Amino acid sequence: MPDVDQYVPGTPSWLDVSAPDLDAAAAFYGGLFGWEAEETGPVEETGGYRMFTLRGRHVAGLGPARDGGPPPMWTTYVTVTDAEAASAAASAAGGTVFMAPFDVMDAGRMAVIADPEGAVFCVWQPMSHPGARVVNEPGAVIWNELAVRETGPEISFYEAVFGWGHETALMGDVEYTTFSIDGAPVAGMLAMDDSWPPEIPPHWMVYLAVADVDATAARAAELGGAVRVPATAIPLGRFAVLSDPHGAVFSVIQMSG
Repeated sequence: MPDVDQYVPGTPSWLDVSAPDLDAAAAFYGGLFGWEAEETGPVEETGGYRMFTLRGRHVAGLGPARDGGPPPMWTTYVTVTDAEAASAAASAAGGTVFMAPFDVMDAGRMAVIADPEGAVFCVWQPMSHPGARVVNEPGAVIWNELAVRETGPEISFYEAVFGWGHETALMGDVEYTTFSIDGAPVAGMLAMDDSWPPEIPPHWMVYLAVADVDATAARAAELGGAVRVPATAIPLGRFAVLSDPHGAVFSVIQMSG
């Protein structure tokens, strides 16, 4: 079902985007997906963080990009039962803990981590905020995918941190790994081969479902964004890679069937 109230530990559960101009970002994503942006509390407590809603339910977050910090980007959060234990497991498995676990008011407890290749993600120990309340429908997240240069060490890392199982098979002509919890798919991974520009770093990509990928790509360009990869057919449907006016990259996908 598209509405979700809790997540099994080890499941990607939240996503947010950073931007130097929150009002401009809110206008872009509102125009693209019909999202509404709501304040989460006094700015001195929240840092200006906002929640995007779809059908009145939380679907993603929006936070300020800090001067001198990482560029505007989308971030994937994975639910855990214990942020400290997950951070320790990540460090022991060859990852880097950029920000040690800390409380986000009463919403939850999080840490910022990079895997052995440098792809950044967050772990989320929920309290009052379980994560996205809407998934797998147009305007909501439908998939999270890791792109790296070497897949073998990454499989070992995520198995150690989240207990993920994995299965690798051909998807079209691409070798694709599906990560799972108790047999249920939770995320994917592919290797960036020589066809990928060398300046693209290992990263987690978020996929948002849309009803019409071509129309969404055109609308993103109208709103000041950019089409990084034009609408392309794949075995599961049709997807495009876009970026918002600040350069944060994300994918949209129109599933077949």
